[in-house]
Amino acid sequence: MYIYNDIDKQLLHERIAQFRDQTQRFLKGDLADDAFLPLRLQNGLYIQRHAPMLRVAVPYGMLSSSQLRKLASISRDYDKGYCHITTRQNIQFNWPKLETIPELLKELSEVEMHTIQTSGNCIRNVTSDALAGVAGDEAIDPRPYAELVREWSTLHPEFAFLPRKFKIAISGSTQDRASIQFHDIGLQLVLSDKGRGFRVFVGGGLGRTPIKASLLREFLPEEDLLSYLSAILRTYNQLGRRDNKYKARIKILVRALGIDTFTQKVEEQWLRVKAHYPVLDQKTVELMQQFFSSPSYKKFELEDAELTLKNLSNNLLEHSQRAFKNWLMRNTGEHKIPGYRTVTLSLKPTGVPAGDVTDRQLDVIADLADRYSFGEVRTTQQQNIVLADVAVNDLLELWLSAKQYGFTSANVGTLTDITCCPGGDFCALANAKSIPVAEAIQRRFDDMDYVYDLGDLALKISGCMNGCAHHSISHIGILGVDKKGEEFYQIMLGGSAGDIATASVGKVVGPSFSASDIPDALDTILQVYVDRRLENESFIHVVNRLGLDVFKAALYPQKASSNNNRKAAKLH
Repeated sequence: MYIYNDIDKQLLHERIAQFRDQTQRFLKGDLADDAFLPLRLQNGLYIQRHAPMLRVAVPYGMLSSSQLRKLASISRDYDKGYCHITTRQNIQFNWPKLETIPELLKELSEVEMHTIQTSGNCIRNVTSDALAGVAGDEAIDPRPYAELVREWSTLHPEFAFLPRKFKIAISGSTQDRASIQFHDIGLQLVLSDKGRGFRVFVGGGLGRTPIKASLLREFLPEEDLLSYLSAILRTYNQLGRRDNKYKARIKILVRALGIDTFTQKVEEQWLRVKAHYPVLDQKTVELMQQFFSSPSYKKFELEDAELTLKNLSNNLLEHSQRAFKNWLMRNTGEHKIPGYRTVTLSLKPTGVPAGDVTDRQLDVIADLADRYSFGEVRTTQQQNIVLADVAVNDLLELWLSAKQYGFTSANVGTLTDITCCPGGDFCALANAKSIPVAEAIQRRFDDMDYVYDLGDLALKISGCMNGCAHHSISHIGILGVDKKGEEFYQIMLGGSAGDIATASVGKVVGPSFSASDIPDALDTILQVYVDRRLENESFIHVVNRLGLDVFKAALYPQKASSNNNRKAAKLH
């Protein structure tokens, strides 16, 4: 992973000293609330429902074991013994005291971490594929480019006060595990007869108005990456709305102008920018790639690795064999190197808020990373943690160790692997609670044989229209809404982000449900799927094939009956 140089360290040291002074002036009353607001936001500090919340940047989701141990220490010393993984791969502390934040930032800097630009109207943390560098369908490792974009965008003076927050995601694989079409800018690395470059998507986003991005450029040469990003940002900075924050995102600008007009303006801007913008030369790219070189893998013959994997559970008791095999099936994945697997540590045991991880668990994960995965882990959009490089002959030992600390719930990619924002329990913006609804669903669908039979199924729950849990691009999305002071929940179906060609925004099925009715509503939806699916047909394919009307009729039988009566009356 990237290692800070002296310039990085100096910049971070000066930034912390600056924010320490700003915080002290605010606490003394020498700095007004409205003046402190943009300063704290660009240092990742929010004021939430109960306490300050601090968001720590985890660029492209990568963490070292030393960083994990520091996060564990901070959780103990400055918070309540845990932290939270977000859907943008960052880490959040929910209970720090305002007066301790500068010292907390100093401790983060000791392991090359910070909170810069994790909030505010600036370019936020650059996200990527949690399987970058090891995925079998990867054409090019996106991490070196994500790091280059991070360095370019950090404290960029021209883009410090954009019309609204700005998010960039980069992927190098066929399958989109970074949701690049639902970001302000999405970049897909490609190899062509023109060389190495990017497909550029623009104007995607979630929140109040979820929109799938438009293709801005089919191929952008590698060397033009930073100048072209600058042209997009300049166009947005000049033309984006500033009078209405709900219409300030670039997705609204692209939709208002149309992609053809927006493309023309970006290309015109690019002609001006590229004339004096340094190209991304091969030497710089190669230098960055050195930080993300492959570790010292053991050499395995493919047949020997497959035989080892097949025989791993032979010495376990029958019950443990089944549990281990389920874990292998759901929580491990293919690796580009023979004899290795990716392993997802599930943070979704029933009764634990999605993405929450304790200080003790962080220390354990650090130990597991050192023992089994070259001292590194990745955070995921789904609020889990990935060990990317586990040798097959270590899998059983890893499973036995991880099992003691609640990391082996064999539910990754299933109905109960619920992505969930903190909701009304913590967030001041939330209309409704998310965490209790997620737990109720997990407890209702506790028959894992049934859950496995449903196949791959994404369920995400957001407590408000900001959509931090990405509910609008989930197979089943649940949105908390306020109805005259009471909490209700809308259900959306048909969202998808994993495939470039078929990515889509879900649609609301109908009127909202109370929290207590959500498990029954899900049961109804899933029964329609089970009854109507073809052999080996996935949930999302059934929804796309049948449309919403079949699900509406099952969810709202009285309304369907009334509509049928009206139709019959008209016929007579």
